[in-house]
Amino acid sequence: MKNINLKKLTALTASAALFLSLAACGGGSASTPAPAASDPAGSGETGAASYKVAVVKQMDHASLDEIAAAVTARLDEIAAQEGVTIEYEVYSGQNDQTTLRQIGDQAIVDGVDAIIPIATTAAQVMAVCAEETQTPVVYAAISYPETAQLTGIDYVTGTSDALDTGLILDMMLAQNPDTAKVGLLYSLSEPNSEVPIAEAKAYLEEKGIAYSEATANTNDEVIAAASSLIAEGVDAVFTPTDNIIMAAELAIYEDFIDAGIPHYTGADSFVRNGAFATCGVNYTDLGAQTADLAYEAMTQGMDGMEDVYQVAGGIITVNTETAQGLGIDYAVFDSMGEVVEVQTTVD
Repeated sequence: MKNINLKKLTALTASAALFLSLAACGGGSASTPAPAASDPAGSGETGAASYKVAVVKQMDHASLDEIAAAVTARLDEIAAQEGVTIEYEVYSGQNDQTTLRQIGDQAIVDGVDAIIPIATTAAQVMAVCAEETQTPVVYAAISYPETAQLTGIDYVTGTSDALDTGLILDMMLAQNPDTAKVGLLYSLSEPNSEVPIAEAKAYLEEKGIAYSEATANTNDEVIAAASSLIAEGVDAVFTPTDNIIMAAELAIYEDFIDAGIPHYTGADSFVRNGAFATCGVNYTDLGAQTADLAYEAMTQGMDGMEDVYQVAGGIITVNTETAQGLGIDYAVFDSMGEVVEVQTTVD
């Protein structure tokens, strides 16, 4: 990897004059039966090697929660398999850059051996926090790391959940070949949405299909934006792996069902919260792979690691309750990939 100056990213964050007391969303420790005596560097000379990890979610919602749970579960497994101690805390930045900066700065002060940020803004902020110490930052679920300026940095790597936008739109047209107008629902503040929305526009223009854009940055705005697309009479709605829209999915999915509009999304967590269908990665697998990379970075260093690791996708997830509400037979997807059936959850 090539080292670059991250000062250009500092505009993304606001430095706090004083550290706030940070409440962890959850924490844990995975260890062998006899914990390390005093070996913070992990040399193994005075006991079992010991490592500290900060897991930082950009915000709370189903996708990021699933990834965090998978990361910590895999860290527990690694600790048991390797005979080491791995302590971790899980934090939520509440989608606030100042809070994320405080969390990241405190993690560096606490001497963590790695930071695992989940989602783009969290990763950008953690990269700034770790610039001086070069603490490994191993991000999870960054769809387009290059666009987010997270490539070419010696101490940063992680996993990508980049969408196959064309395949999702192929699903849309396979289900309804008469689709004449598509709603594009996303947040202008969500970096993950930029590339797939541009891809969706190009795809639809090539097919001669009209589209209408509706953007939002808060839950209330998402509800209003969804209502505007319903009022326009769109035949289907597409949303990428957009954290802002995902956080509000439970508030809009029933309106789409009532209007007979299938909502195609960028992650299976949307579908578990009521959206109709997606094709993408399994976030539990992605979280486990991210934990593996973090352990490699802590124990072997970052030399030789790639800028980004693309997680294989191709899994079609369909909400059977939503399909029933829409009166859609989703058997048409069987020839397009592995189909996983889920139902709506509110967790």
